[in-house]
Amino acid sequence: MNAENSTHKHFKLYKPDGYLSQFINNSKKRRNKKLLGELYNFPEGTMSIGRLDEMSEGLLLLTTDGKVSAAVTSSKYEKEYIVQVSGDITEGAINEMRNGLTIPINGKQYDTKPCTAFKLNKTPQFPERQKAIRSSRHGETSWLSISIREGKFRQVRKMTAKVGFPTLRLVRIRIGNYHLEDMQPGQVAPINISQ
Repeated sequence: MNAENSTHKHFKLYKPDGYLSQFINNSKKRRNKKLLGELYNFPEGTMSIGRLDEMSEGLLLLTTDGKVSAAVTSSKYEKEYIVQVSGDITEGAINEMRNGLTIPINGKQYDTKPCTAFKLNKTPQFPERQKAIRSSRHGETSWLSISIREGKFRQVRKMTAKVGFPTLRLVRIRIGNYHLEDMQPGQVAPINISQ
């Protein structure tokens, strides 16, 4: 890390489900929502690098440096998600996602870039969620890994829905070389980030 940004602080966080990826709530509709500042005494000026929607969980990087934020949200950094979907996902559906497909973003059609995706043979072991996922009596589920170099609003959820397997649980486990590892929901750790 160079001297210019040595005064800046960087963190990784396991964002729990039920939290917004922001510090200030400027919407009356979201008055009772939980915000990141409730999880840790972050320094003034801390911002999340990218976002996870309210019901998604997992790795979120935070920084006080806007240049670092711009670099990490670029396509240079691959983001990996472990996703539980409704139904036993097929290889054909996974191939559709791998090759890129068309999803709605902000009222327009968007063609996703090719990505890495594969089905997991074992159920991953993640901590319990605050809000439970439906029980197995409501039908079969399956797990897969999806790695993308873009991050449109609710992109992974829209991709799995488009191929007929709606997302039930979404956990981001990696951003570039930064990993969730064995963190617990709500846990924060200071890190070094170099551009």
